[in-house]
Amino acid sequence: MTMQNTKNLRKQIAPFEQSTTKESIWQIINTIGPFLILWYLAYISLSVSYWLTLIPAILAAGFLTRIFIIFHDCTHHSFFKSRRANRIVGTCMGVLTLFPFDQWGHEHSVHHATSGNLDKRGTGDIWTLTVDEYLAAPLKLRFAYRFYRNPLVMFGLGPIYVFLLKNRFNRKGARKKEKMNTYLTNAIIFALVAVLCMLLGWQSFLLVQGSIFMISGSVGIWLFYVQHTFEDSYFEENAEWEYVLAAVEGSSFYKLPKLMQFLTGNIGYHHVHHLSPRVPNYKLEMAHNNTEPLENVPTITLATSLQSLRFRLWDEENKNFVGFKDIKYLTKKNVSVQAKSEL
Repeated sequence: MTMQNTKNLRKQIAPFEQSTTKESIWQIINTIGPFLILWYLAYISLSVSYWLTLIPAILAAGFLTRIFIIFHDCTHHSFFKSRRANRIVGTCMGVLTLFPFDQWGHEHSVHHATSGNLDKRGTGDIWTLTVDEYLAAPLKLRFAYRFYRNPLVMFGLGPIYVFLLKNRFNRKGARKKEKMNTYLTNAIIFALVAVLCMLLGWQSFLLVQGSIFMISGSVGIWLFYVQHTFEDSYFEENAEWEYVLAAVEGSSFYKLPKLMQFLTGNIGYHHVHHLSPRVPNYKLEMAHNNTEPLENVPTITLATSLQSLRFRLWDEENKNFVGFKDIKYLTKKNVSVQAKSEL
């Protein structure tokens, strides 16, 4: 893609960057309303059977994912024209999703500014090593990396660590405003949990909210993972890295069934979002359909996205993701060389 094409692409996206207050308010209503109703249905169904509870809990988890997308848009200040409105609504949505507004907003901004940049990994992204880095790493680091990239760990323990633990603490170097927002979010979360436990009983609360949390948390991490981890993604060293290329080649178009597209707030149009975070989620599909150069972006479906589970390392030489099995022969060779050098 030439520099001229890059400029033209950003110009074509610009008309979709304006939020519409009426649409934003309607999205809050058609997201929060169903979530609360489904939460209550999950609670009252406990008196019949926990297995029955799972039906509304799964649907509620979908709407909680949609709540996160509203939160996400607010951190980009794209959901409302007013920065104050974005901050207030974003903080409220952050309480429901267990994310502090300022803290996550900072990390996510870094993610957008460095996605696909091999020299600027480590903030707001998924830990990714190149083949050469993995081969050169000591056994302890390789073990830690394999543990981290295990699907059961990433999508099972991941939500517990990130949402419940990591989000409760301020990052190093955080400013006072960011710290206070984290404290406020934590205080409201703890107060809300305490009240619900007293009213409903802690067992019932944990069964309902715990189920919804684990399902939505796993879905959230999966979405983030799959939209940057596909075979022919984009990674370059800083000197060669380019923002627009990272957006359209390093962020996938995750083509989902309409219901799932609705519940995930159009985040499948991730290439559009990375191209311009100012486009509100309800205009992402429109931006994609009306921007001709985006017709050929990397597209994955529910079926093909499952292949990403085997992608663990970035191969700089061939410019694609590979699995541990793909480099097994190199690993054995490298271990032999290390053993000889130690003799």
